[in-house]
Amino acid sequence: MVSCKYSSVLLIDDDIDDRMIFGDVLKELVPDIIYNEAINGEDALAKLEAGLVPDLIFLDLNMPRVDGKQFLAELRQITHLRHIPVIIYTTSSHESDKKETRALGASYFITKPNSLHELNQLLKGILEHTIQYSL
Repeated sequence: MVSCKYSSVLLIDDDIDDRMIFGDVLKELVPDIIYNEAINGEDALAKLEAGLVPDLIFLDLNMPRVDGKQFLAELRQITHLRHIPVIIYTTSSHESDKKETRALGASYFITKPNSLHELNQLLKGILEHTIQYSL
């Protein structure tokens, strides 16, 4: 269990296995955190428009309908939501994706880890603020 200043997290990812694993690791680290999921940017925008306001968003880039970059651009246009830190959580490691998402307002860029242990350590670092947000 970690000390965490966040009370709620939203993961936007179209891969059901990635959502399940992420949620399991997150809940193991912070059992009382409110964890929400969206299957793509369109789904996430609908949930945010319906009143969901998470403390932190993890965002995949490659999704159908509204992808991560489109979502991030739209999110930053919504005045009462633009303050929410967005951490890119993707299989991409392309420098162009890092630069483009930074320009769109992302706080951090994570290439999805290959193991549960790596994911645990990454989330722990983010939640405990031992990883500083920067691209």
